[in-house]
Amino acid sequence: MSARRPTRRHLLAAAAGIVLLAAGTTTATAAVQNYDHPKPTVVLVHGAFADGSSWSEVTGRLQRDGYKVVVPAVPLRGIASDASYLSGVLAGISGAKVLVGHSYGGAEITQLADTTGVQALVYVNAFIPQAGETLGALNSQFPGSQIGPDTTDVIAYAGGADLAMKPGSFPGVFAADLPAKEAASLAASQRPVAAAVFGEPIAKSAPASIPKYALVSTGDKAIPPAAERFMAERAGATVVEVNASHLAMLSEPGTVTTLIERAASR
Repeated sequence: MSARRPTRRHLLAAAAGIVLLAAGTTTATAAVQNYDHPKPTVVLVHGAFADGSSWSEVTGRLQRDGYKVVVPAVPLRGIASDASYLSGVLAGISGAKVLVGHSYGGAEITQLADTTGVQALVYVNAFIPQAGETLGALNSQFPGSQIGPDTTDVIAYAGGADLAMKPGSFPGVFAADLPAKEAASLAASQRPVAAAVFGEPIAKSAPASIPKYALVSTGDKAIPPAAERFMAERAGATVVEVNASHLAMLSEPGTVTTLIERAASR
């Protein structure tokens, strides 16, 4: 008996089956890819005169977008000692990591850049120092910083001295684009920093092979925007500018979050 010739209806059914099979394969492949390449953990490192709450707006946005976020409390006792503490934090985070540093926190993520799993560095109005430099010298290299004897108080104690921003100076230097009540609250809850950190030499530069991103606030009165641009360009970072104060992660959290997620998606 001769084989029955396939009808048009049979041919269409076979074609539909092939399409469904291909679609199923694509879906399965996508699922495997998502499993094999989960989103990196984002580690947000706060700066001097601040604490982890300075990242509150960004943290919420990242979490809503499916990122695991870690916001460690930086001791603010010294660049090397703080880096040693933070390395312990990073040791407890498995998989890929994106390190984000604000202000003084930029020096810390630079020291931690060669940690296993770090895939990108994001600097938010931050120092991007190189080995042998000091933060004090970098901040005075360009005019514009209002951090100094007129805006800070010295807290002396048996083991050394801390610096704290004067409550009346904090809003203008750090938070000129935030509501007055919020700026006053941040000033009251600020974390003093060891004065010695600004003269402590940086131990190492971040490896050139690690992608870097930098946000520069044109209204920054703590670190001069010209200094931020200089350090970012020298480091080969992708630069985004925004009209904001030093605390851009609170006044422009959407812009900061977008930059972090851009780095995380590499």
